Amino acid sequence: MKIREIAEILDARVVCGEESIDRDINCGFASDLMSDVLTLDSEHLALITGLANMQVVRTAEMADVNCIVFVRNKIVSPEMREVAAENDMVLLECKYSMFNTIGMLFQAGLQPVY
Repeated sequence: MKIREIAEILDARVVCGEESIDRDINCGFASDLMSDVLTLDSEHLALITGLANMQVVRTAEMADVNCIVFVRNKIVSPEMREVAAENDMVLLECKYSMFNTIGMLFQAGLQPVY
């Protein structure tokens, strides 16, 4: 699935990385615990989270995650955008709850990490 498709399914706003929205995503992982994200060993992963702070972007950087979907109307800060841009990440903001977001993406064919 392309990041563009994820954004369309979720009616999400691309706040960083517009030029990379045709990148492939193979699976999704939802968590607000960044320590769980660090245990992942998956490429082309979308992280779905309701946590909107620099720790999320820094964790994604360390885990080689290049797409983050922020749920529940969380707003990405300018500092988060700056670091994400430096690391070629796509950041999406969406209005849905984490539960709805995951369900919509799974129904559309995005596979879980495990």
